[in-house]
Amino acid sequence: MCDTGDQQTTAAVSVKESAATIVEMLKDVTSREGEDAVFECRLSRETAQDAQWFLGDVPLQSNEMNEIRVQGTRHTLILRKVILEDCGPISFKVGQHTSAA
Repeated sequence: MCDTGDQQTTAAVSVKESAATIVEMLKDVTSREGEDAVFECRLSRETAQDAQWFLGDVPLQSNEMNEIRVQGTRHTLILRKVILEDCGPISFKVGQHTSAA
């Protein structure tokens, strides 16, 4: 705001969040039945953008079978006590960027 006494003007500043990129890609994981499978990737920055994990085409959520963690720029998916039917592609998506294992 600028105020000269007789006149006043105001303006606003807007800042848009820049897109995060994936700087550490997912790696393939081999686990035995009954063990946990852990997948990790790291982003270029902390972000409020929606990040999503997938098993095949199915979006994953934290529950008794899956644990999703975010610690700063590190995103982790833990598949608990995997079984043979859990085999398949895992992917992580944020904005327009995807990593798969």
